[in-house]
Amino acid sequence: MSPQNTAKGARPAHITAVDAPKTGGKGVVIGVMAFAVMNFMTVVSLRGLPAQAEYGLVSIFYYLFAALVFLVPTALVAAELASTFPKQGGMFRWVGEAFGPRLGFAGVYWQWQAWVLWFPAVLVFGTAALAYVWWPESFDQSLAGNKIYTMAVLLAAFWAVTVYTFRGIQASVKLSTFSGIFGTIIPGAILIVLAFAYVAMGKPIQMPLNTGLFPDFGDWHSMVLASTIFLYYAGMETQAVHVKNLKNPTRDYPLAILLATILTVVIFVLGTLAVGVVIPHKAINLSQSLLVAYRDLWSTLGLPWLGNVMAFMVAIGVLGQVNVTASGPSTALLAVGKAGYLPHLMQKTNAHGVSVPILLMQGLIVTLLCLTFIVLPSVESAFQILGQMSNIMFLTMYVTMFLAALRLRYTQPNIARPFKIPGGNYGMWVVSVIGLVGVGVAGALSFAPPNQISTGSPEVYVGILIGLTLVEIAIPFIIYAFRKPSWKAPDSDFEPFDWQTEGRRPGQISKQERPLAPVPEIAL
Repeated sequence: MSPQNTAKGARPAHITAVDAPKTGGKGVVIGVMAFAVMNFMTVVSLRGLPAQAEYGLVSIFYYLFAALVFLVPTALVAAELASTFPKQGGMFRWVGEAFGPRLGFAGVYWQWQAWVLWFPAVLVFGTAALAYVWWPESFDQSLAGNKIYTMAVLLAAFWAVTVYTFRGIQASVKLSTFSGIFGTIIPGAILIVLAFAYVAMGKPIQMPLNTGLFPDFGDWHSMVLASTIFLYYAGMETQAVHVKNLKNPTRDYPLAILLATILTVVIFVLGTLAVGVVIPHKAINLSQSLLVAYRDLWSTLGLPWLGNVMAFMVAIGVLGQVNVTASGPSTALLAVGKAGYLPHLMQKTNAHGVSVPILLMQGLIVTLLCLTFIVLPSVESAFQILGQMSNIMFLTMYVTMFLAALRLRYTQPNIARPFKIPGGNYGMWVVSVIGLVGVGVAGALSFAPPNQISTGSPEVYVGILIGLTLVEIAIPFIIYAFRKPSWKAPDSDFEPFDWQTEGRRPGQISKQERPLAPVPEIAL
């Protein structure tokens, strides 16, 4: 997306007008802290805390395990790929360099669809947050569980954010930064501080403390909900599409990812324990328990009305997260589409360089997905099945990313890697294999119905997931098969793959060397 900053007056400190690529934000530079917040907002949503609070102290194991076998490998591999291939395209560029454009297009499509499937799930939580702005709590609970209310508010909020996204990347950066601070970071910190105060006051701790830190590995179905932790960590690579909007991509990208990763793990672990301290295990509801926890924690201090304020802040955080995840993947899809992989209709942009047709199509798909609230037995079951479907698509995409990183170490051994996973090719094998194992475990768990949620017939639940997965995997290959040379836009500034400029196939080993470019010294 490419807005020009023409407004008078001072700009925020993290945005400066300089030259940048046409597609992806001409005239906009994103600072390290702003980019870290964007990545943090892409990954972190407080909505996931109640699901893991179901596991009590065992949730610590799940968070750390998922961080070690998924978040850290993903962040490391994405940092190497983004700094080594800082040209446009993100996932399409990385996978396409290794395996060619067909699988590259599939990878970026799966990434986009994972976010599209995720939107309704996170917005369900947002609608529940808005319901808890009112009074009394019995009314809030009834409203949050009402399907008609959920669908109406969800669609209104999503389309409002979509229209706002038409304003371009600069507007998205402002909203994501504001909502990240006031809708996620501050509410998350308040939740943790309140939980510490609650315990210090000698209030009853609802979380069982005698369960140990390790799960029952023999209870397959009880672990299904824990697999959604991988979805909570998904997306750390999504904002790589904006890598050329960083002043110094080779340094700023890895640093921003490191900051976002640390903050993510801290918020998730401590926030989950905070919910578990207040809400009895059997009373945990995926879309409402966080909001109940806020109200109960403030009530211990004689300020229950602040729970309503927290609900409003959390809802703002959801809107900001939807905005940043709507803009990033659609920007990548636009760049790829203009390179000749989508029809001209999907390549049209407004004055800010935003692909309105892609966002409208995205909105239409989300609207259709909301029909699941009608056919599934409860809002909570719809919340679960859409979340798991999004998880599956993310995991499918990550398989291609890890394999691409491995292959590129051998097909382009002489290319300069400003950020390189330590240990040579052995280090890359260790990190990638660990990541693939994590993806495999999470993928296997994603197809099983959880014990904690009523999802209707297990056969129907599994059938829906399998059917949607097969369709989603096939769609990009069908689009690619029907692409036409005329689809390439005359104004496309998508740079060729390295193997194209060198006159070789993706699988052939490159003989050329590319040294590191001079890195300017800049202050944070």
